[in-house]
Amino acid sequence: MKVLITGVNGFIGQHWVRALHSIGATVVATGRGVERFPSLLRSRYYDLDITDAGAVRSVLAAERPTAILHAAAISKPDVCAADPDLADRINVQATENLLAVAGHLNCYVCFISTDFVFDGHKGMYVETDDPGPVNHYGVTKLMAEQFVQGYPGKWSIVRTVTVYGQPVEGRPNILSTVVDKLQRGEAYTVFDDQVRTPTYAGDLAWGVARLIQGSHPGIFHLSGEEVLTPYAMAIRTAEYLGLNPSLLTRVTAETFQQPAQRPLRTGFVVEKAKKTIGYAPCSFEEGLRLSFPRP
Repeated sequence: MKVLITGVNGFIGQHWVRALHSIGATVVATGRGVERFPSLLRSRYYDLDITDAGAVRSVLAAERPTAILHAAAISKPDVCAADPDLADRINVQATENLLAVAGHLNCYVCFISTDFVFDGHKGMYVETDDPGPVNHYGVTKLMAEQFVQGYPGKWSIVRTVTVYGQPVEGRPNILSTVVDKLQRGEAYTVFDDQVRTPTYAGDLAWGVARLIQGSHPGIFHLSGEEVLTPYAMAIRTAEYLGLNPSLLTRVTAETFQQPAQRPLRTGFVVEKAKKTIGYAPCSFEEGLRLSFPRP
């Protein structure tokens, strides 16, 4: 099996590569700029602009993968709100282009999506719940999902929630940002009215690899199972690493405005993934130990 990854240079990239290698897959990695994980790849790497349909066709024709893990996206809601045209090009149009080429190769396509396709009124969503995004980032991911669902070959959509893990230089995640701020002795504001089921990056990658390995079709929710707010996550991280939690300030949507609205209550039920691939996410405490190992 040969799997082509888009967006490998993000902080989850190292987890994608390790998980796919663990199932015996050959990895073809693509991203923007210089590869960040050369010791892990053991395969070809392409500096690929996924908005360039010609470049996408060229790489896929050269490599002829049996599966594509499409993880590249603008995933910051405020960036999508500030530049919706850019978000449309990368999150929607590039996905449509990629699917058109993949269809000629009969690839299995696994598309990485988000809890932000939901409005946040219900919380603890299952795969069959109706989406209703409240910001442009969520709109673009939902539009891309719809293109994936129209793909003539086998496909899966993996929605996930608040992914954290081992920090990578230049590619922060929610917990690495908290740690960086507190280690510098800087105050940091964290939301305490957004309810999530945070996801350890290694669990997400493991689940995606198993879906690709079995070419499982359909929509799957992959996340952790503990219900936490970002503030609760930050406090527990500070306590685990012996940092000063008093530097963390609790805020809400009413007290701290952001350019893009966030859904207040998301979080996922992961029973479908448990039954289909044996998905078993780690606890948040274990995720902290894996993300920030202590001597």
